[in-house]
Amino acid sequence: MSSTNLSYRIFPLGDTAITIEFGSAINSSINNEVIARFQQLQQQPFRGMIEIVPAYCTLTVLYDIGKIKKEYPTGSSAFETVKKIIEERLAQPVEHINVGEHLVKIPVCYAEEFAWDIPQVAAKNNLTVEEVITLHQSIKYKVYMLGFLPGFAYMGEVDEKITMPRKTEPVPIAAGSVGIAGVQTGIYPFASPGGWQIIGRTPLKLFNVGRDEPVLLKAGDTVQFHAISIDEFHQQENDSLF
Repeated sequence: MSSTNLSYRIFPLGDTAITIEFGSAINSSINNEVIARFQQLQQQPFRGMIEIVPAYCTLTVLYDIGKIKKEYPTGSSAFETVKKIIEERLAQPVEHINVGEHLVKIPVCYAEEFAWDIPQVAAKNNLTVEEVITLHQSIKYKVYMLGFLPGFAYMGEVDEKITMPRKTEPVPIAAGSVGIAGVQTGIYPFASPGGWQIIGRTPLKLFNVGRDEPVLLKAGDTVQFHAISIDEFHQQENDSLF
């Protein structure tokens, strides 16, 4: 059971959204609270709520201003009405929090043709390429949030021995590329310009509209990477299950 013992602040995000901020850092406990409240509002939406967007330490709730004024004729502004509803929800304990229960194992090919930046990651951290690969696989990562692109999962935290700053300028990145930026690791679901240091590629599709659940990873999931060969990569890439 989770209750909000964390301090927080609530502020408007434009005319039709409200943000609850629990902190300003990458922190697992704070993110657990965000995900718990995300699940609470998903399961018990209030009238006029449209969508909820969890992030590292914030939760943003989008609402229909017309429905809010109609459903809650308080005489207050829509923001003040939603703020009061949110505060009442935060005062309630959360009965269930399914954080980390869903483990997703993701195959990664760390071959040189896919791992453009792994030599630089190794050199900067005084490691061999093999040590970088071993360390990247050694941790079960938490999916903190989705963003940037549909299905792009921000995961952390990597072993401090393989942390790496973003590139100074974005470059074209292939779909499925696995990268590191600071203490985070992530996978590009689509080909896109990007600044993360690329250390491998997965044959899995992170976003596929043909699936019942188009997004493979969700906030709160746990991810573990495991190495595969180039032959295994191409076999799985061509597999209709992916």
